[in-house]
Amino acid sequence: MTSSGPLTLAVDCGGGGIKASVLDASGTMHAQPVRTPTSYPLPPQKLVNTMRSLASQLPVADRVTVGMPGMLRHGVVVHTPHYITKAGPRTRPLPELRKQWSGFDMVGAVAEALDMPAMVLNDAEVHGAGAVTGAGLEMIVTLGTGLGNAVFDGGRLAPHVEISAGPVKWGLTYDDYIGEHERLRLGDAMWSRRVRSVVEALRPMYWWDRLYLGGGNSRRITPQVLQRLGDDVVVVPNSAGITGGVRAWDLRE
Repeated sequence: MTSSGPLTLAVDCGGGGIKASVLDASGTMHAQPVRTPTSYPLPPQKLVNTMRSLASQLPVADRVTVGMPGMLRHGVVVHTPHYITKAGPRTRPLPELRKQWSGFDMVGAVAEALDMPAMVLNDAEVHGAGAVTGAGLEMIVTLGTGLGNAVFDGGRLAPHVEISAGPVKWGLTYDDYIGEHERLRLGDAMWSRRVRSVVEALRPMYWWDRLYLGGGNSRRITPQVLQRLGDDVVVVPNSAGITGGVRAWDLRE
């Protein structure tokens, strides 16, 4: 323990890369983040070993927070979309990986591998923990490989709903419709208009007090679209995916 409270190892697991840093209780990084590309195929133990490798490059921490894509309940994986595939997002799912990931006790495996208390959440939930103010109903939508989301009510994390798996049109899910593959295909201007259509579709379902747009692609939304999203929509830096690893311990249900 330090004079500023426990040091937290924060690990942000994405479809394209895994990064980590160590932060104090105020959210100040005690080391520059370290990153490695996400390696596929990716069985659960390989991801755990990757986290252990990243941790070995950083100062010793007292606890660890992991954010990863998919549906998790109490640190147990219900479903993860990218890590069950042969070579990454939009490639063929492998039945043996689907079986290995389903019901995997990630929080237990991480705690054992790193020998410290652990918390494992959906990556958008960790990202949101680094952004919310704790006032009213706040929602975050992360834009990156796909779409992530989390909801906080009065600063408390609400049960997860995997919006990314919902159908939009043409047989596409939200993950497909707004993900990195479509951004590259469409270009930022047309993709930004899709972002606006997604925001307007979600608004009457959640009636948030504030919506945060995060993830690596939030900075690619064009100024013209940003102006039309409304005063209740705020873009937050991608670094919240790491800094949220500290606040996540205080924002649980």
